[in-house]
Amino acid sequence: MATTVLPVPAPQPRPGGSPGPDAGPGPEEQPPAEGAGPRTDGPRPGHARAHPGGSPAPAARPRLRPRSRPLAGRAARGRRFRRVRHLGPNWYAVVMGTGIVGSAGAGLPVAMPGLRTVCAAMWALSLALLAVLLTARALHWTYHRDRAREHLRDPGTAPFQGCTAMALVSTGGGTLLVGRDWVGPDVALALGAALFAAGTAAALAAAVAVPLLMVVRHRVEEASPVWLLPLVAPMVSAAVGPLLAVRLPPGQARTTLLAGCLGLFGLSLLAALLVLPLVFGRLVVGGPPVAALTPALLLALGPLGQSTTAVNAFADVVPGLPYGGVLAAVYGLPVMGFALLWLAWSGALVLRARRRGMGFAMTWWAFTFPVGTCVTGLEGLARHTGLEALRWAAVVLFGLLVAGWLAAASGTVRGLVSGALPAAPGAAPRGPRRGTARTR
Repeated sequence: MATTVLPVPAPQPRPGGSPGPDAGPGPEEQPPAEGAGPRTDGPRPGHARAHPGGSPAPAARPRLRPRSRPLAGRAARGRRFRRVRHLGPNWYAVVMGTGIVGSAGAGLPVAMPGLRTVCAAMWALSLALLAVLLTARALHWTYHRDRAREHLRDPGTAPFQGCTAMALVSTGGGTLLVGRDWVGPDVALALGAALFAAGTAAALAAAVAVPLLMVVRHRVEEASPVWLLPLVAPMVSAAVGPLLAVRLPPGQARTTLLAGCLGLFGLSLLAALLVLPLVFGRLVVGGPPVAALTPALLLALGPLGQSTTAVNAFADVVPGLPYGGVLAAVYGLPVMGFALLWLAWSGALVLRARRRGMGFAMTWWAFTFPVGTCVTGLEGLARHTGLEALRWAAVVLFGLLVAGWLAAASGTVRGLVSGALPAAPGAAPRGPRRGTARTR
């Protein structure tokens, strides 16, 4: 970088007569008048002061000043984009929760006028939200990289990195299901495949990196349902992959894609089975979580509903699979039974927290995507078994999904309009101390 050499000016006297250590030339400083004697308040710039013995002292060292200051420009732009400083990866839950309304509504086993159009509109909204969030998160990483790295080091925020992958893949799946009504089958296939590929790569990265960070870097005191987020992301890819496979010609490409989806299914399911007992054990030993975190308990529905959706998708598209529908029912019915039990537990704890003053938080988006996966799981089971009870169960649960989306979306819009969101991190309320237990 080119530099300019500037001489160091002599210090000027303070109003009291003594020069300050950091004083510089003031605007009132004028050159000495004609005929005046030499200045006695210090050497002129660039001249050396003589020692008492008569030998001159070394001249003052010149100060180097850069011509350009790119860091200052970046800081100014960072102040301009300060609204995205606290935009964490958890905001991708908005995309997931919006898109699942369209995908689940498209598969309802009942005919409702205008339902397909509403579902396509929800898909379009989720696609627009995804584009906005990808741009905002890119700005976040560019101008607030320190905060982005803190998100990775925070054990409460790092698991939400899995939401990025799920937002990409779920939007791609919605494109194949209902987006084709608006953009056409060819564009839908290209866009869905691109989102699926990008989201699956991000899902595998999150499933590997986030648990490693938890082991190596993070210090956690108790299990949390958010631990499931990076582990469920591959299951979303396993459920959407068959929608792409059925559009491929028979051969190596289709078989390889289906085999990969089965591998993602097993990866996610077994990893989730490691975490679910820890989450339930924390509830039994430590009691209910703090009010703001209570909705996160519904995240446990994700691996249950999404795995049931995946096995139904496999039964629909795997060629020559004997008793595919029966296998889907044998797996899906017990799993959905436990999912409904967990939904009842979580719902009771959410109502308890609401009675105790629980206000809106971004955790309310847990009312959407996990519940929506249970809706799609019940829809697949109803299709393979023909049971009316499962059809109406899917309809009732879809009503809960819509109510949850309305509550989360309205709270988010109010927070954005008022400036309360995205919120800066505060002191997180602590739950019961580690090692405590209720004995009566």
